[in-house]
Amino acid sequence: MEQYMIKGGNPLVGEVEIGGAKNAALAILAAAIMTDETVLVDNLPDVNDVNVMLEAISEIGAMVQRVDRHTVKINGSTISDFNIEYDYIKKIRASYYLLGALLGKYKHAEVALPGGCNIGSRPIDQHLKGFRALGADVDIEYGKIVAESEHLRGTHLYFDVVSVGATINVMMAAAMADGVTIMENVAKEPHVVDVANFLNSMGANIRGAGTDIIRIRGVQSLHRTEYSIIPDQIEAGTFMFAAAATKGDVTVMNVIPKHLDATLSKLIDIGCEVEEFDDAVRVVAKGRLRSTQVKTLPYPGYPTDMQPQIGVALALARGTSTITESIFENRFKYLAELARMGARVKAEGNSATIEGVDILSGARVSAPDLRAGAALCIAGLAADGITIVDDIVYIQRGYERFEEKLRSLGGVIEKVTNEKEAQKFRLKVS
Repeated sequence: MEQYMIKGGNPLVGEVEIGGAKNAALAILAAAIMTDETVLVDNLPDVNDVNVMLEAISEIGAMVQRVDRHTVKINGSTISDFNIEYDYIKKIRASYYLLGALLGKYKHAEVALPGGCNIGSRPIDQHLKGFRALGADVDIEYGKIVAESEHLRGTHLYFDVVSVGATINVMMAAAMADGVTIMENVAKEPHVVDVANFLNSMGANIRGAGTDIIRIRGVQSLHRTEYSIIPDQIEAGTFMFAAAATKGDVTVMNVIPKHLDATLSKLIDIGCEVEEFDDAVRVVAKGRLRSTQVKTLPYPGYPTDMQPQIGVALALARGTSTITESIFENRFKYLAELARMGARVKAEGNSATIEGVDILSGARVSAPDLRAGAALCIAGLAADGITIVDDIVYIQRGYERFEEKLRSLGGVIEKVTNEKEAQKFRLKVS
């Protein structure tokens, strides 16, 4: 079983290149099958989730050609199967984007009920509400969502709750429906805008992505395009909080600073120096961090995917901090692991109290999900002694060359697969 072995105590210093946004890539790859012409997508992150999505697309008959590590060509004209099996959906929840893509193009889709990271209830009722509003018959039978329609028709739709997944999924289906669809109370995340821009580059007519109301005029067909995915704001934020927790000086390259506003605001609140450039951000942490209050909210609020990372930084800050998690109810699982490293934390319901300590100590911990796993690695880099992180398969789902990038900044971290390699690491750093 693979683990990360980490020797803490080194400030992270230097520059790190940020890859393409995983969450945008998964939806864009699904949307790429909506034309019979060849689509080229680049700036893809080479992570497990993206590779599983490409397997799922290939499995239903689409042509998938890896041009290089970060570029792929997809042609959906050869699709012969509208059934996405459970083997894919249990690995990555975002496989459900194929529901909207297949329904939009072929008016028929069958997708297993989704799995993904165990961070709480993520119902798909808003997806189904949207498909039904477009005129599709949607049933759940034998563990699958089956959606079909002779004609999808534009509609006026108000989502009961803000949902990134539902916004993207229904937007894809509506892009090839007859007439005009107006969607209100939609998600505004940068990757929602990126998917809309991608579809528009294929000939879709989508306006208002990134605002409260998205208007879609359906088209009969989509065409070829070449498209580059936006940078990953969560990967960027993860390295910025790694700089904060280790008292480092890190510049994240290839980012869109505007996408990072809420994260940067909190970094400034806790005492970091932040310098913005056109496509880069520098974060410097001098001295002890300060406590603060955090509440996760839909974009442009503070992202739930950045909650564990700031939690680790606050565990080392002076004073008492509170975090309110308003998106996913199971996002505090990492706190029990952090407590093994000496953090003073207490979670009740959707709120956590963190009383900062002078230093964390290395321990063996387990990654409960993707972002929490990355946060525990940050804790290990800031801690005294050796930290072992188990279940790093979660981390590899969403971070490309994670340990290599941390090493390039001076972090002492290695991936090991057996006790012999672990012992070798201990001897090297002792």
